[in-house]
Amino acid sequence: MRAFPPSLGKRLFDCIVSLIGLVLLGPLFLVLAIIIKVFDPGPVFFRQARVGQKGRRFYIYKFRSMRVFPGAEEGSFEAGCLTRVTTVGRILRKSKVDELPQLYNVLKGDMSLVGPRPEVSKWVAVYPDRWEKVLSVPPGITDCASVDYRNEEELLASSGDPEHLYRDEILPRKLSLYEAYVDHHSFLGDLKLILETIRVCLF
Repeated sequence: MRAFPPSLGKRLFDCIVSLIGLVLLGPLFLVLAIIIKVFDPGPVFFRQARVGQKGRRFYIYKFRSMRVFPGAEEGSFEAGCLTRVTTVGRILRKSKVDELPQLYNVLKGDMSLVGPRPEVSKWVAVYPDRWEKVLSVPPGITDCASVDYRNEEELLASSGDPEHLYRDEILPRKLSLYEAYVDHHSFLGDLKLILETIRVCLF
């Protein structure tokens, strides 16, 4: 009997876990939607254009944690700027709960549970050759860089030049981790990353 190709097995795992996750987390999503609406009237979800596998553009979904800002949906944002983050949003972002709607992106096939985090076009254009390799695999909700840079917002907010810090220091380091994932990823490695992500978010 022939084994499943690794990519097919990964996709099957993604579909099963994301579907179960969306069903089980449905009540939590409803509660969060009500809280977001009560404390800051506006859309419950935020979507933003990102660059996915093979350069395909898609919209990533999150619980909205910031006040509405023109252009944000198409990738416009100020690195390290936290002035628009809502009171509820600070809690959601700290716990990474705002990222949970991306299970829908996984179910759709835009993303995987584990893989390099998708970027906005602005930052993909800075290192196009390196991104070409990274984008050979589906982007993910979590990966090593997500764990290592879980406090990235605080780093950027405390910098005198957050754009420079992200472009010249943080992003190159992230790309090195992404490239290592492309070269060495495995099903067991993905499971370990999922468990490590849960650990750092909860504790």
